[in-house]
Amino acid sequence: MAAGGYDYVIVGGGSAGCVLAARLSENEAVRVLMLEAGGKDSNPFIHMPVGFAKMTSGPLTWGLTTAPQKHANNREIPYAQAKVIGGGSSINAEIFTRGNPADYDRWANEEGCKGWSFEEVQPYFLRSEGNTILSGDWHGTDGPLGVSNLPDPQKTARAFVQACQEYGMPYNADFNGKVQEGAGIYQTTIRNARRCSAAVGYLRPVLHRKNLTVETGCLVTRILFEGNRAIGVEYAQNGQIRTARADSEILVTSGAIGTPKIMMLSGIGPADDLRALGIDVVHDLPGVGENLTDHFGIDIVAELNGPHSLDKYNKLHWMAWAGLQYALFRTGPVTSNVVEGGAFWYADSDAPMPDLQFHFLAGAGAEEGVESVASGSGITLNSYTLRPKSRGTVKLRSSDPAANPIVDPNFLAEPDDLKTSAEGVRISREIFRQPSLQKYIKRMHLPDDDVQSQADFEAYARQYGRTSYHPTCTCKMGVDEMAVVDPELRVRGLEGIRICDSSVMPSLIGSNTNAPTIMIGEKASDLVRGNR
Repeated sequence: MAAGGYDYVIVGGGSAGCVLAARLSENEAVRVLMLEAGGKDSNPFIHMPVGFAKMTSGPLTWGLTTAPQKHANNREIPYAQAKVIGGGSSINAEIFTRGNPADYDRWANEEGCKGWSFEEVQPYFLRSEGNTILSGDWHGTDGPLGVSNLPDPQKTARAFVQACQEYGMPYNADFNGKVQEGAGIYQTTIRNARRCSAAVGYLRPVLHRKNLTVETGCLVTRILFEGNRAIGVEYAQNGQIRTARADSEILVTSGAIGTPKIMMLSGIGPADDLRALGIDVVHDLPGVGENLTDHFGIDIVAELNGPHSLDKYNKLHWMAWAGLQYALFRTGPVTSNVVEGGAFWYADSDAPMPDLQFHFLAGAGAEEGVESVASGSGITLNSYTLRPKSRGTVKLRSSDPAANPIVDPNFLAEPDDLKTSAEGVRISREIFRQPSLQKYIKRMHLPDDDVQSQADFEAYARQYGRTSYHPTCTCKMGVDEMAVVDPELRVRGLEGIRICDSSVMPSLIGSNTNAPTIMIGEKASDLVRGNR
């Protein structure tokens, strides 16, 4: 069954896809179709900031688990990837960070990505940002992506920031300003006490446009080609196979796991791998699915000496009170993103910029795969190596589009990653030992007091580390033989198709990845429209 013709078909309704749908449909003469495998963002937990804690597993995700991690005790680690309109921006912890300017200068100057230096991408960050507090050269105030300060951080989050200062870190009120290092309370993608996902900020205001069609529940089975030109998309919806033709371009925005999967199902990728699965090779492109890079986060957990964290709202009467407070006044604990405090600091004191990031959670057991405390309330501190050297892969499990791919981040494959990760755990525990947090802590839950040496910290990292939900780089941009797209995001060797999501990052940036993914969507919209 064929759908009507379009100028652009966007494959994936995540952060970048929503940006492209909104920007390209500004031109009334252009017909835009966006296909999303998941459903609409109707789940109420999406829109309550605190709902993040309910969404790192379950029906809004693909249910992925990694391949056994050879360097992390052969564990199969839960790997949350969103399956809903808005993608990761609908289920993430709403943290607003952009990375260090040096990350983008590395892309441009060392990794063959002309046009992607910080000076060149900063206008797109500013165009996307609607900051309610900060302004000036480093911040936008009128963009679709709402950014704000938490109105009332939890007292343990405030104590975390003070403990970091006691440890020796400076206070930092703006991780996206001139200086990244230090500790503070994260700004969040929250507007008027509700999550501002890319679906809310970009897509919802333009759904009335007659030239924009958004379809959910669409599992893309392959991209269709005539010769080396992409001409359309085949997808399954409501038990039927449909096709949609694109007269101008196919824009793939299915994320660092979904995009290489779709490319390989379409016959674009490492030829030998595709033939082994019985897939006809359209274009031998060895970099598809390679170079997977992710942040390997390691948590420490403490039990508190009283109901000092968000965990107290697990009790029914407190939960009811919090819900009432939010419903009536848009205040209280439901306005928290849980991951309130953060820091950028150094494992290597000689490093030119921070090589560790910390996330403080005003609760315990909030995320899939993270231990809670036996009773009462807890707090969690997560740390990760900002620019890991380890590289993994995304491979097809079979030629069946309904089968999840094999995701192997290859965590801790490089000794430097293990060394830095262990130092992050050691610093995390030192932060918990500072006076401002000690007055709330009853005991350490993880790690216990037996973890003392470098070898102990490394063993702990191998056992308790997990994804930080930042997969990138699997269809990397560049000019070398493993590059999948050129600096204008065009798939090398093909016509009529671009990739416009986090998979095109040539290397992982040193922060959370949602704001950079939205930036990529913004810049891609100008590249597609011929604006330079």
